Amino acid sequence: MAALVRRHDHDRFQTALFAPAERRRSLFALYAFNYEIARVRETVSEPVLGQIRLQWWRESIAAAFEGGPVRRHIVVEALTTAIRTLALTRAHFDRLVDGREKDLDAAPFASLADLEDYAEASSARLLYLALESLGIRDPAAEKAGFHIGIAYALAGLLRAMPLQARAGRLIIPADIAERSELNAADYRALRRTPALRAATAAIAGAASGHLASARAHRRSIPRSALPALLPAIIAERSLARLKRAGYHAFDPALAVPDAMQSWWLAIASLRNRF
Repeated sequence: MAALVRRHDHDRFQTALFAPAERRRSLFALYAFNYEIARVRETVSEPVLGQIRLQWWRESIAAAFEGGPVRRHIVVEALTTAIRTLALTRAHFDRLVDGREKDLDAAPFASLADLEDYAEASSARLLYLALESLGIRDPAAEKAGFHIGIAYALAGLLRAMPLQARAGRLIIPADIAERSELNAADYRALRRTPALRAATAAIAGAASGHLASARAHRRSIPRSALPALLPAIIAERSLARLKRAGYHAFDPALAVPDAMQSWWLAIASLRNRF
């Protein structure tokens, strides 16, 4: 399970290494599950097939909570063990899967608020479950997790913008695209226009705002919650690189992995900061 996460979700793999050894297995199970539902859109040729795949995961989760037979699937088996051992919250799983239905919809988000709602469903809910896996059920940690989850998702979408544009997927919400006068043809052609820069900066600004809101709770959060909250460091560094690039999301330099990421995570862990 760890190898799967390391290969396909290196960010979260790195953060999980700062958790106690006995907690990592459940974290890896969660992150592997997230990878499986996140990649549904890329593995199907039609939306209806994606819906079928997501329903398969809903049924697998239902069986885990209801004591049903466990399907023979490496991720399902590990996830079921985590659910039954740690009494994880089912509503978070349901929200995660439901949120991924938006991936199957070709229409762009209508507003930034809609994009943030998707980020809460697809990212913050996973962070809540990571906190539970660490034995943390703390209101302040959950509030921070809400904002970090959204910030991390928004930063990740901005990192993935070149890939999304090449696939013809407009990830910029319609209200921001309209205000910035973004031309969809320029976006699909990966042209670094002032309009794209303005739209990117608007989303990045929202992500930075969520990081600031998360850190307002920092003093009251137990240190043991830190491994779940470290994605804040990754989001912050990603946004800083984007700012240095002048918010040109298609700058090739942004595609180069952050070689210092593991060091910054280690420093944050030593300082008990996120």
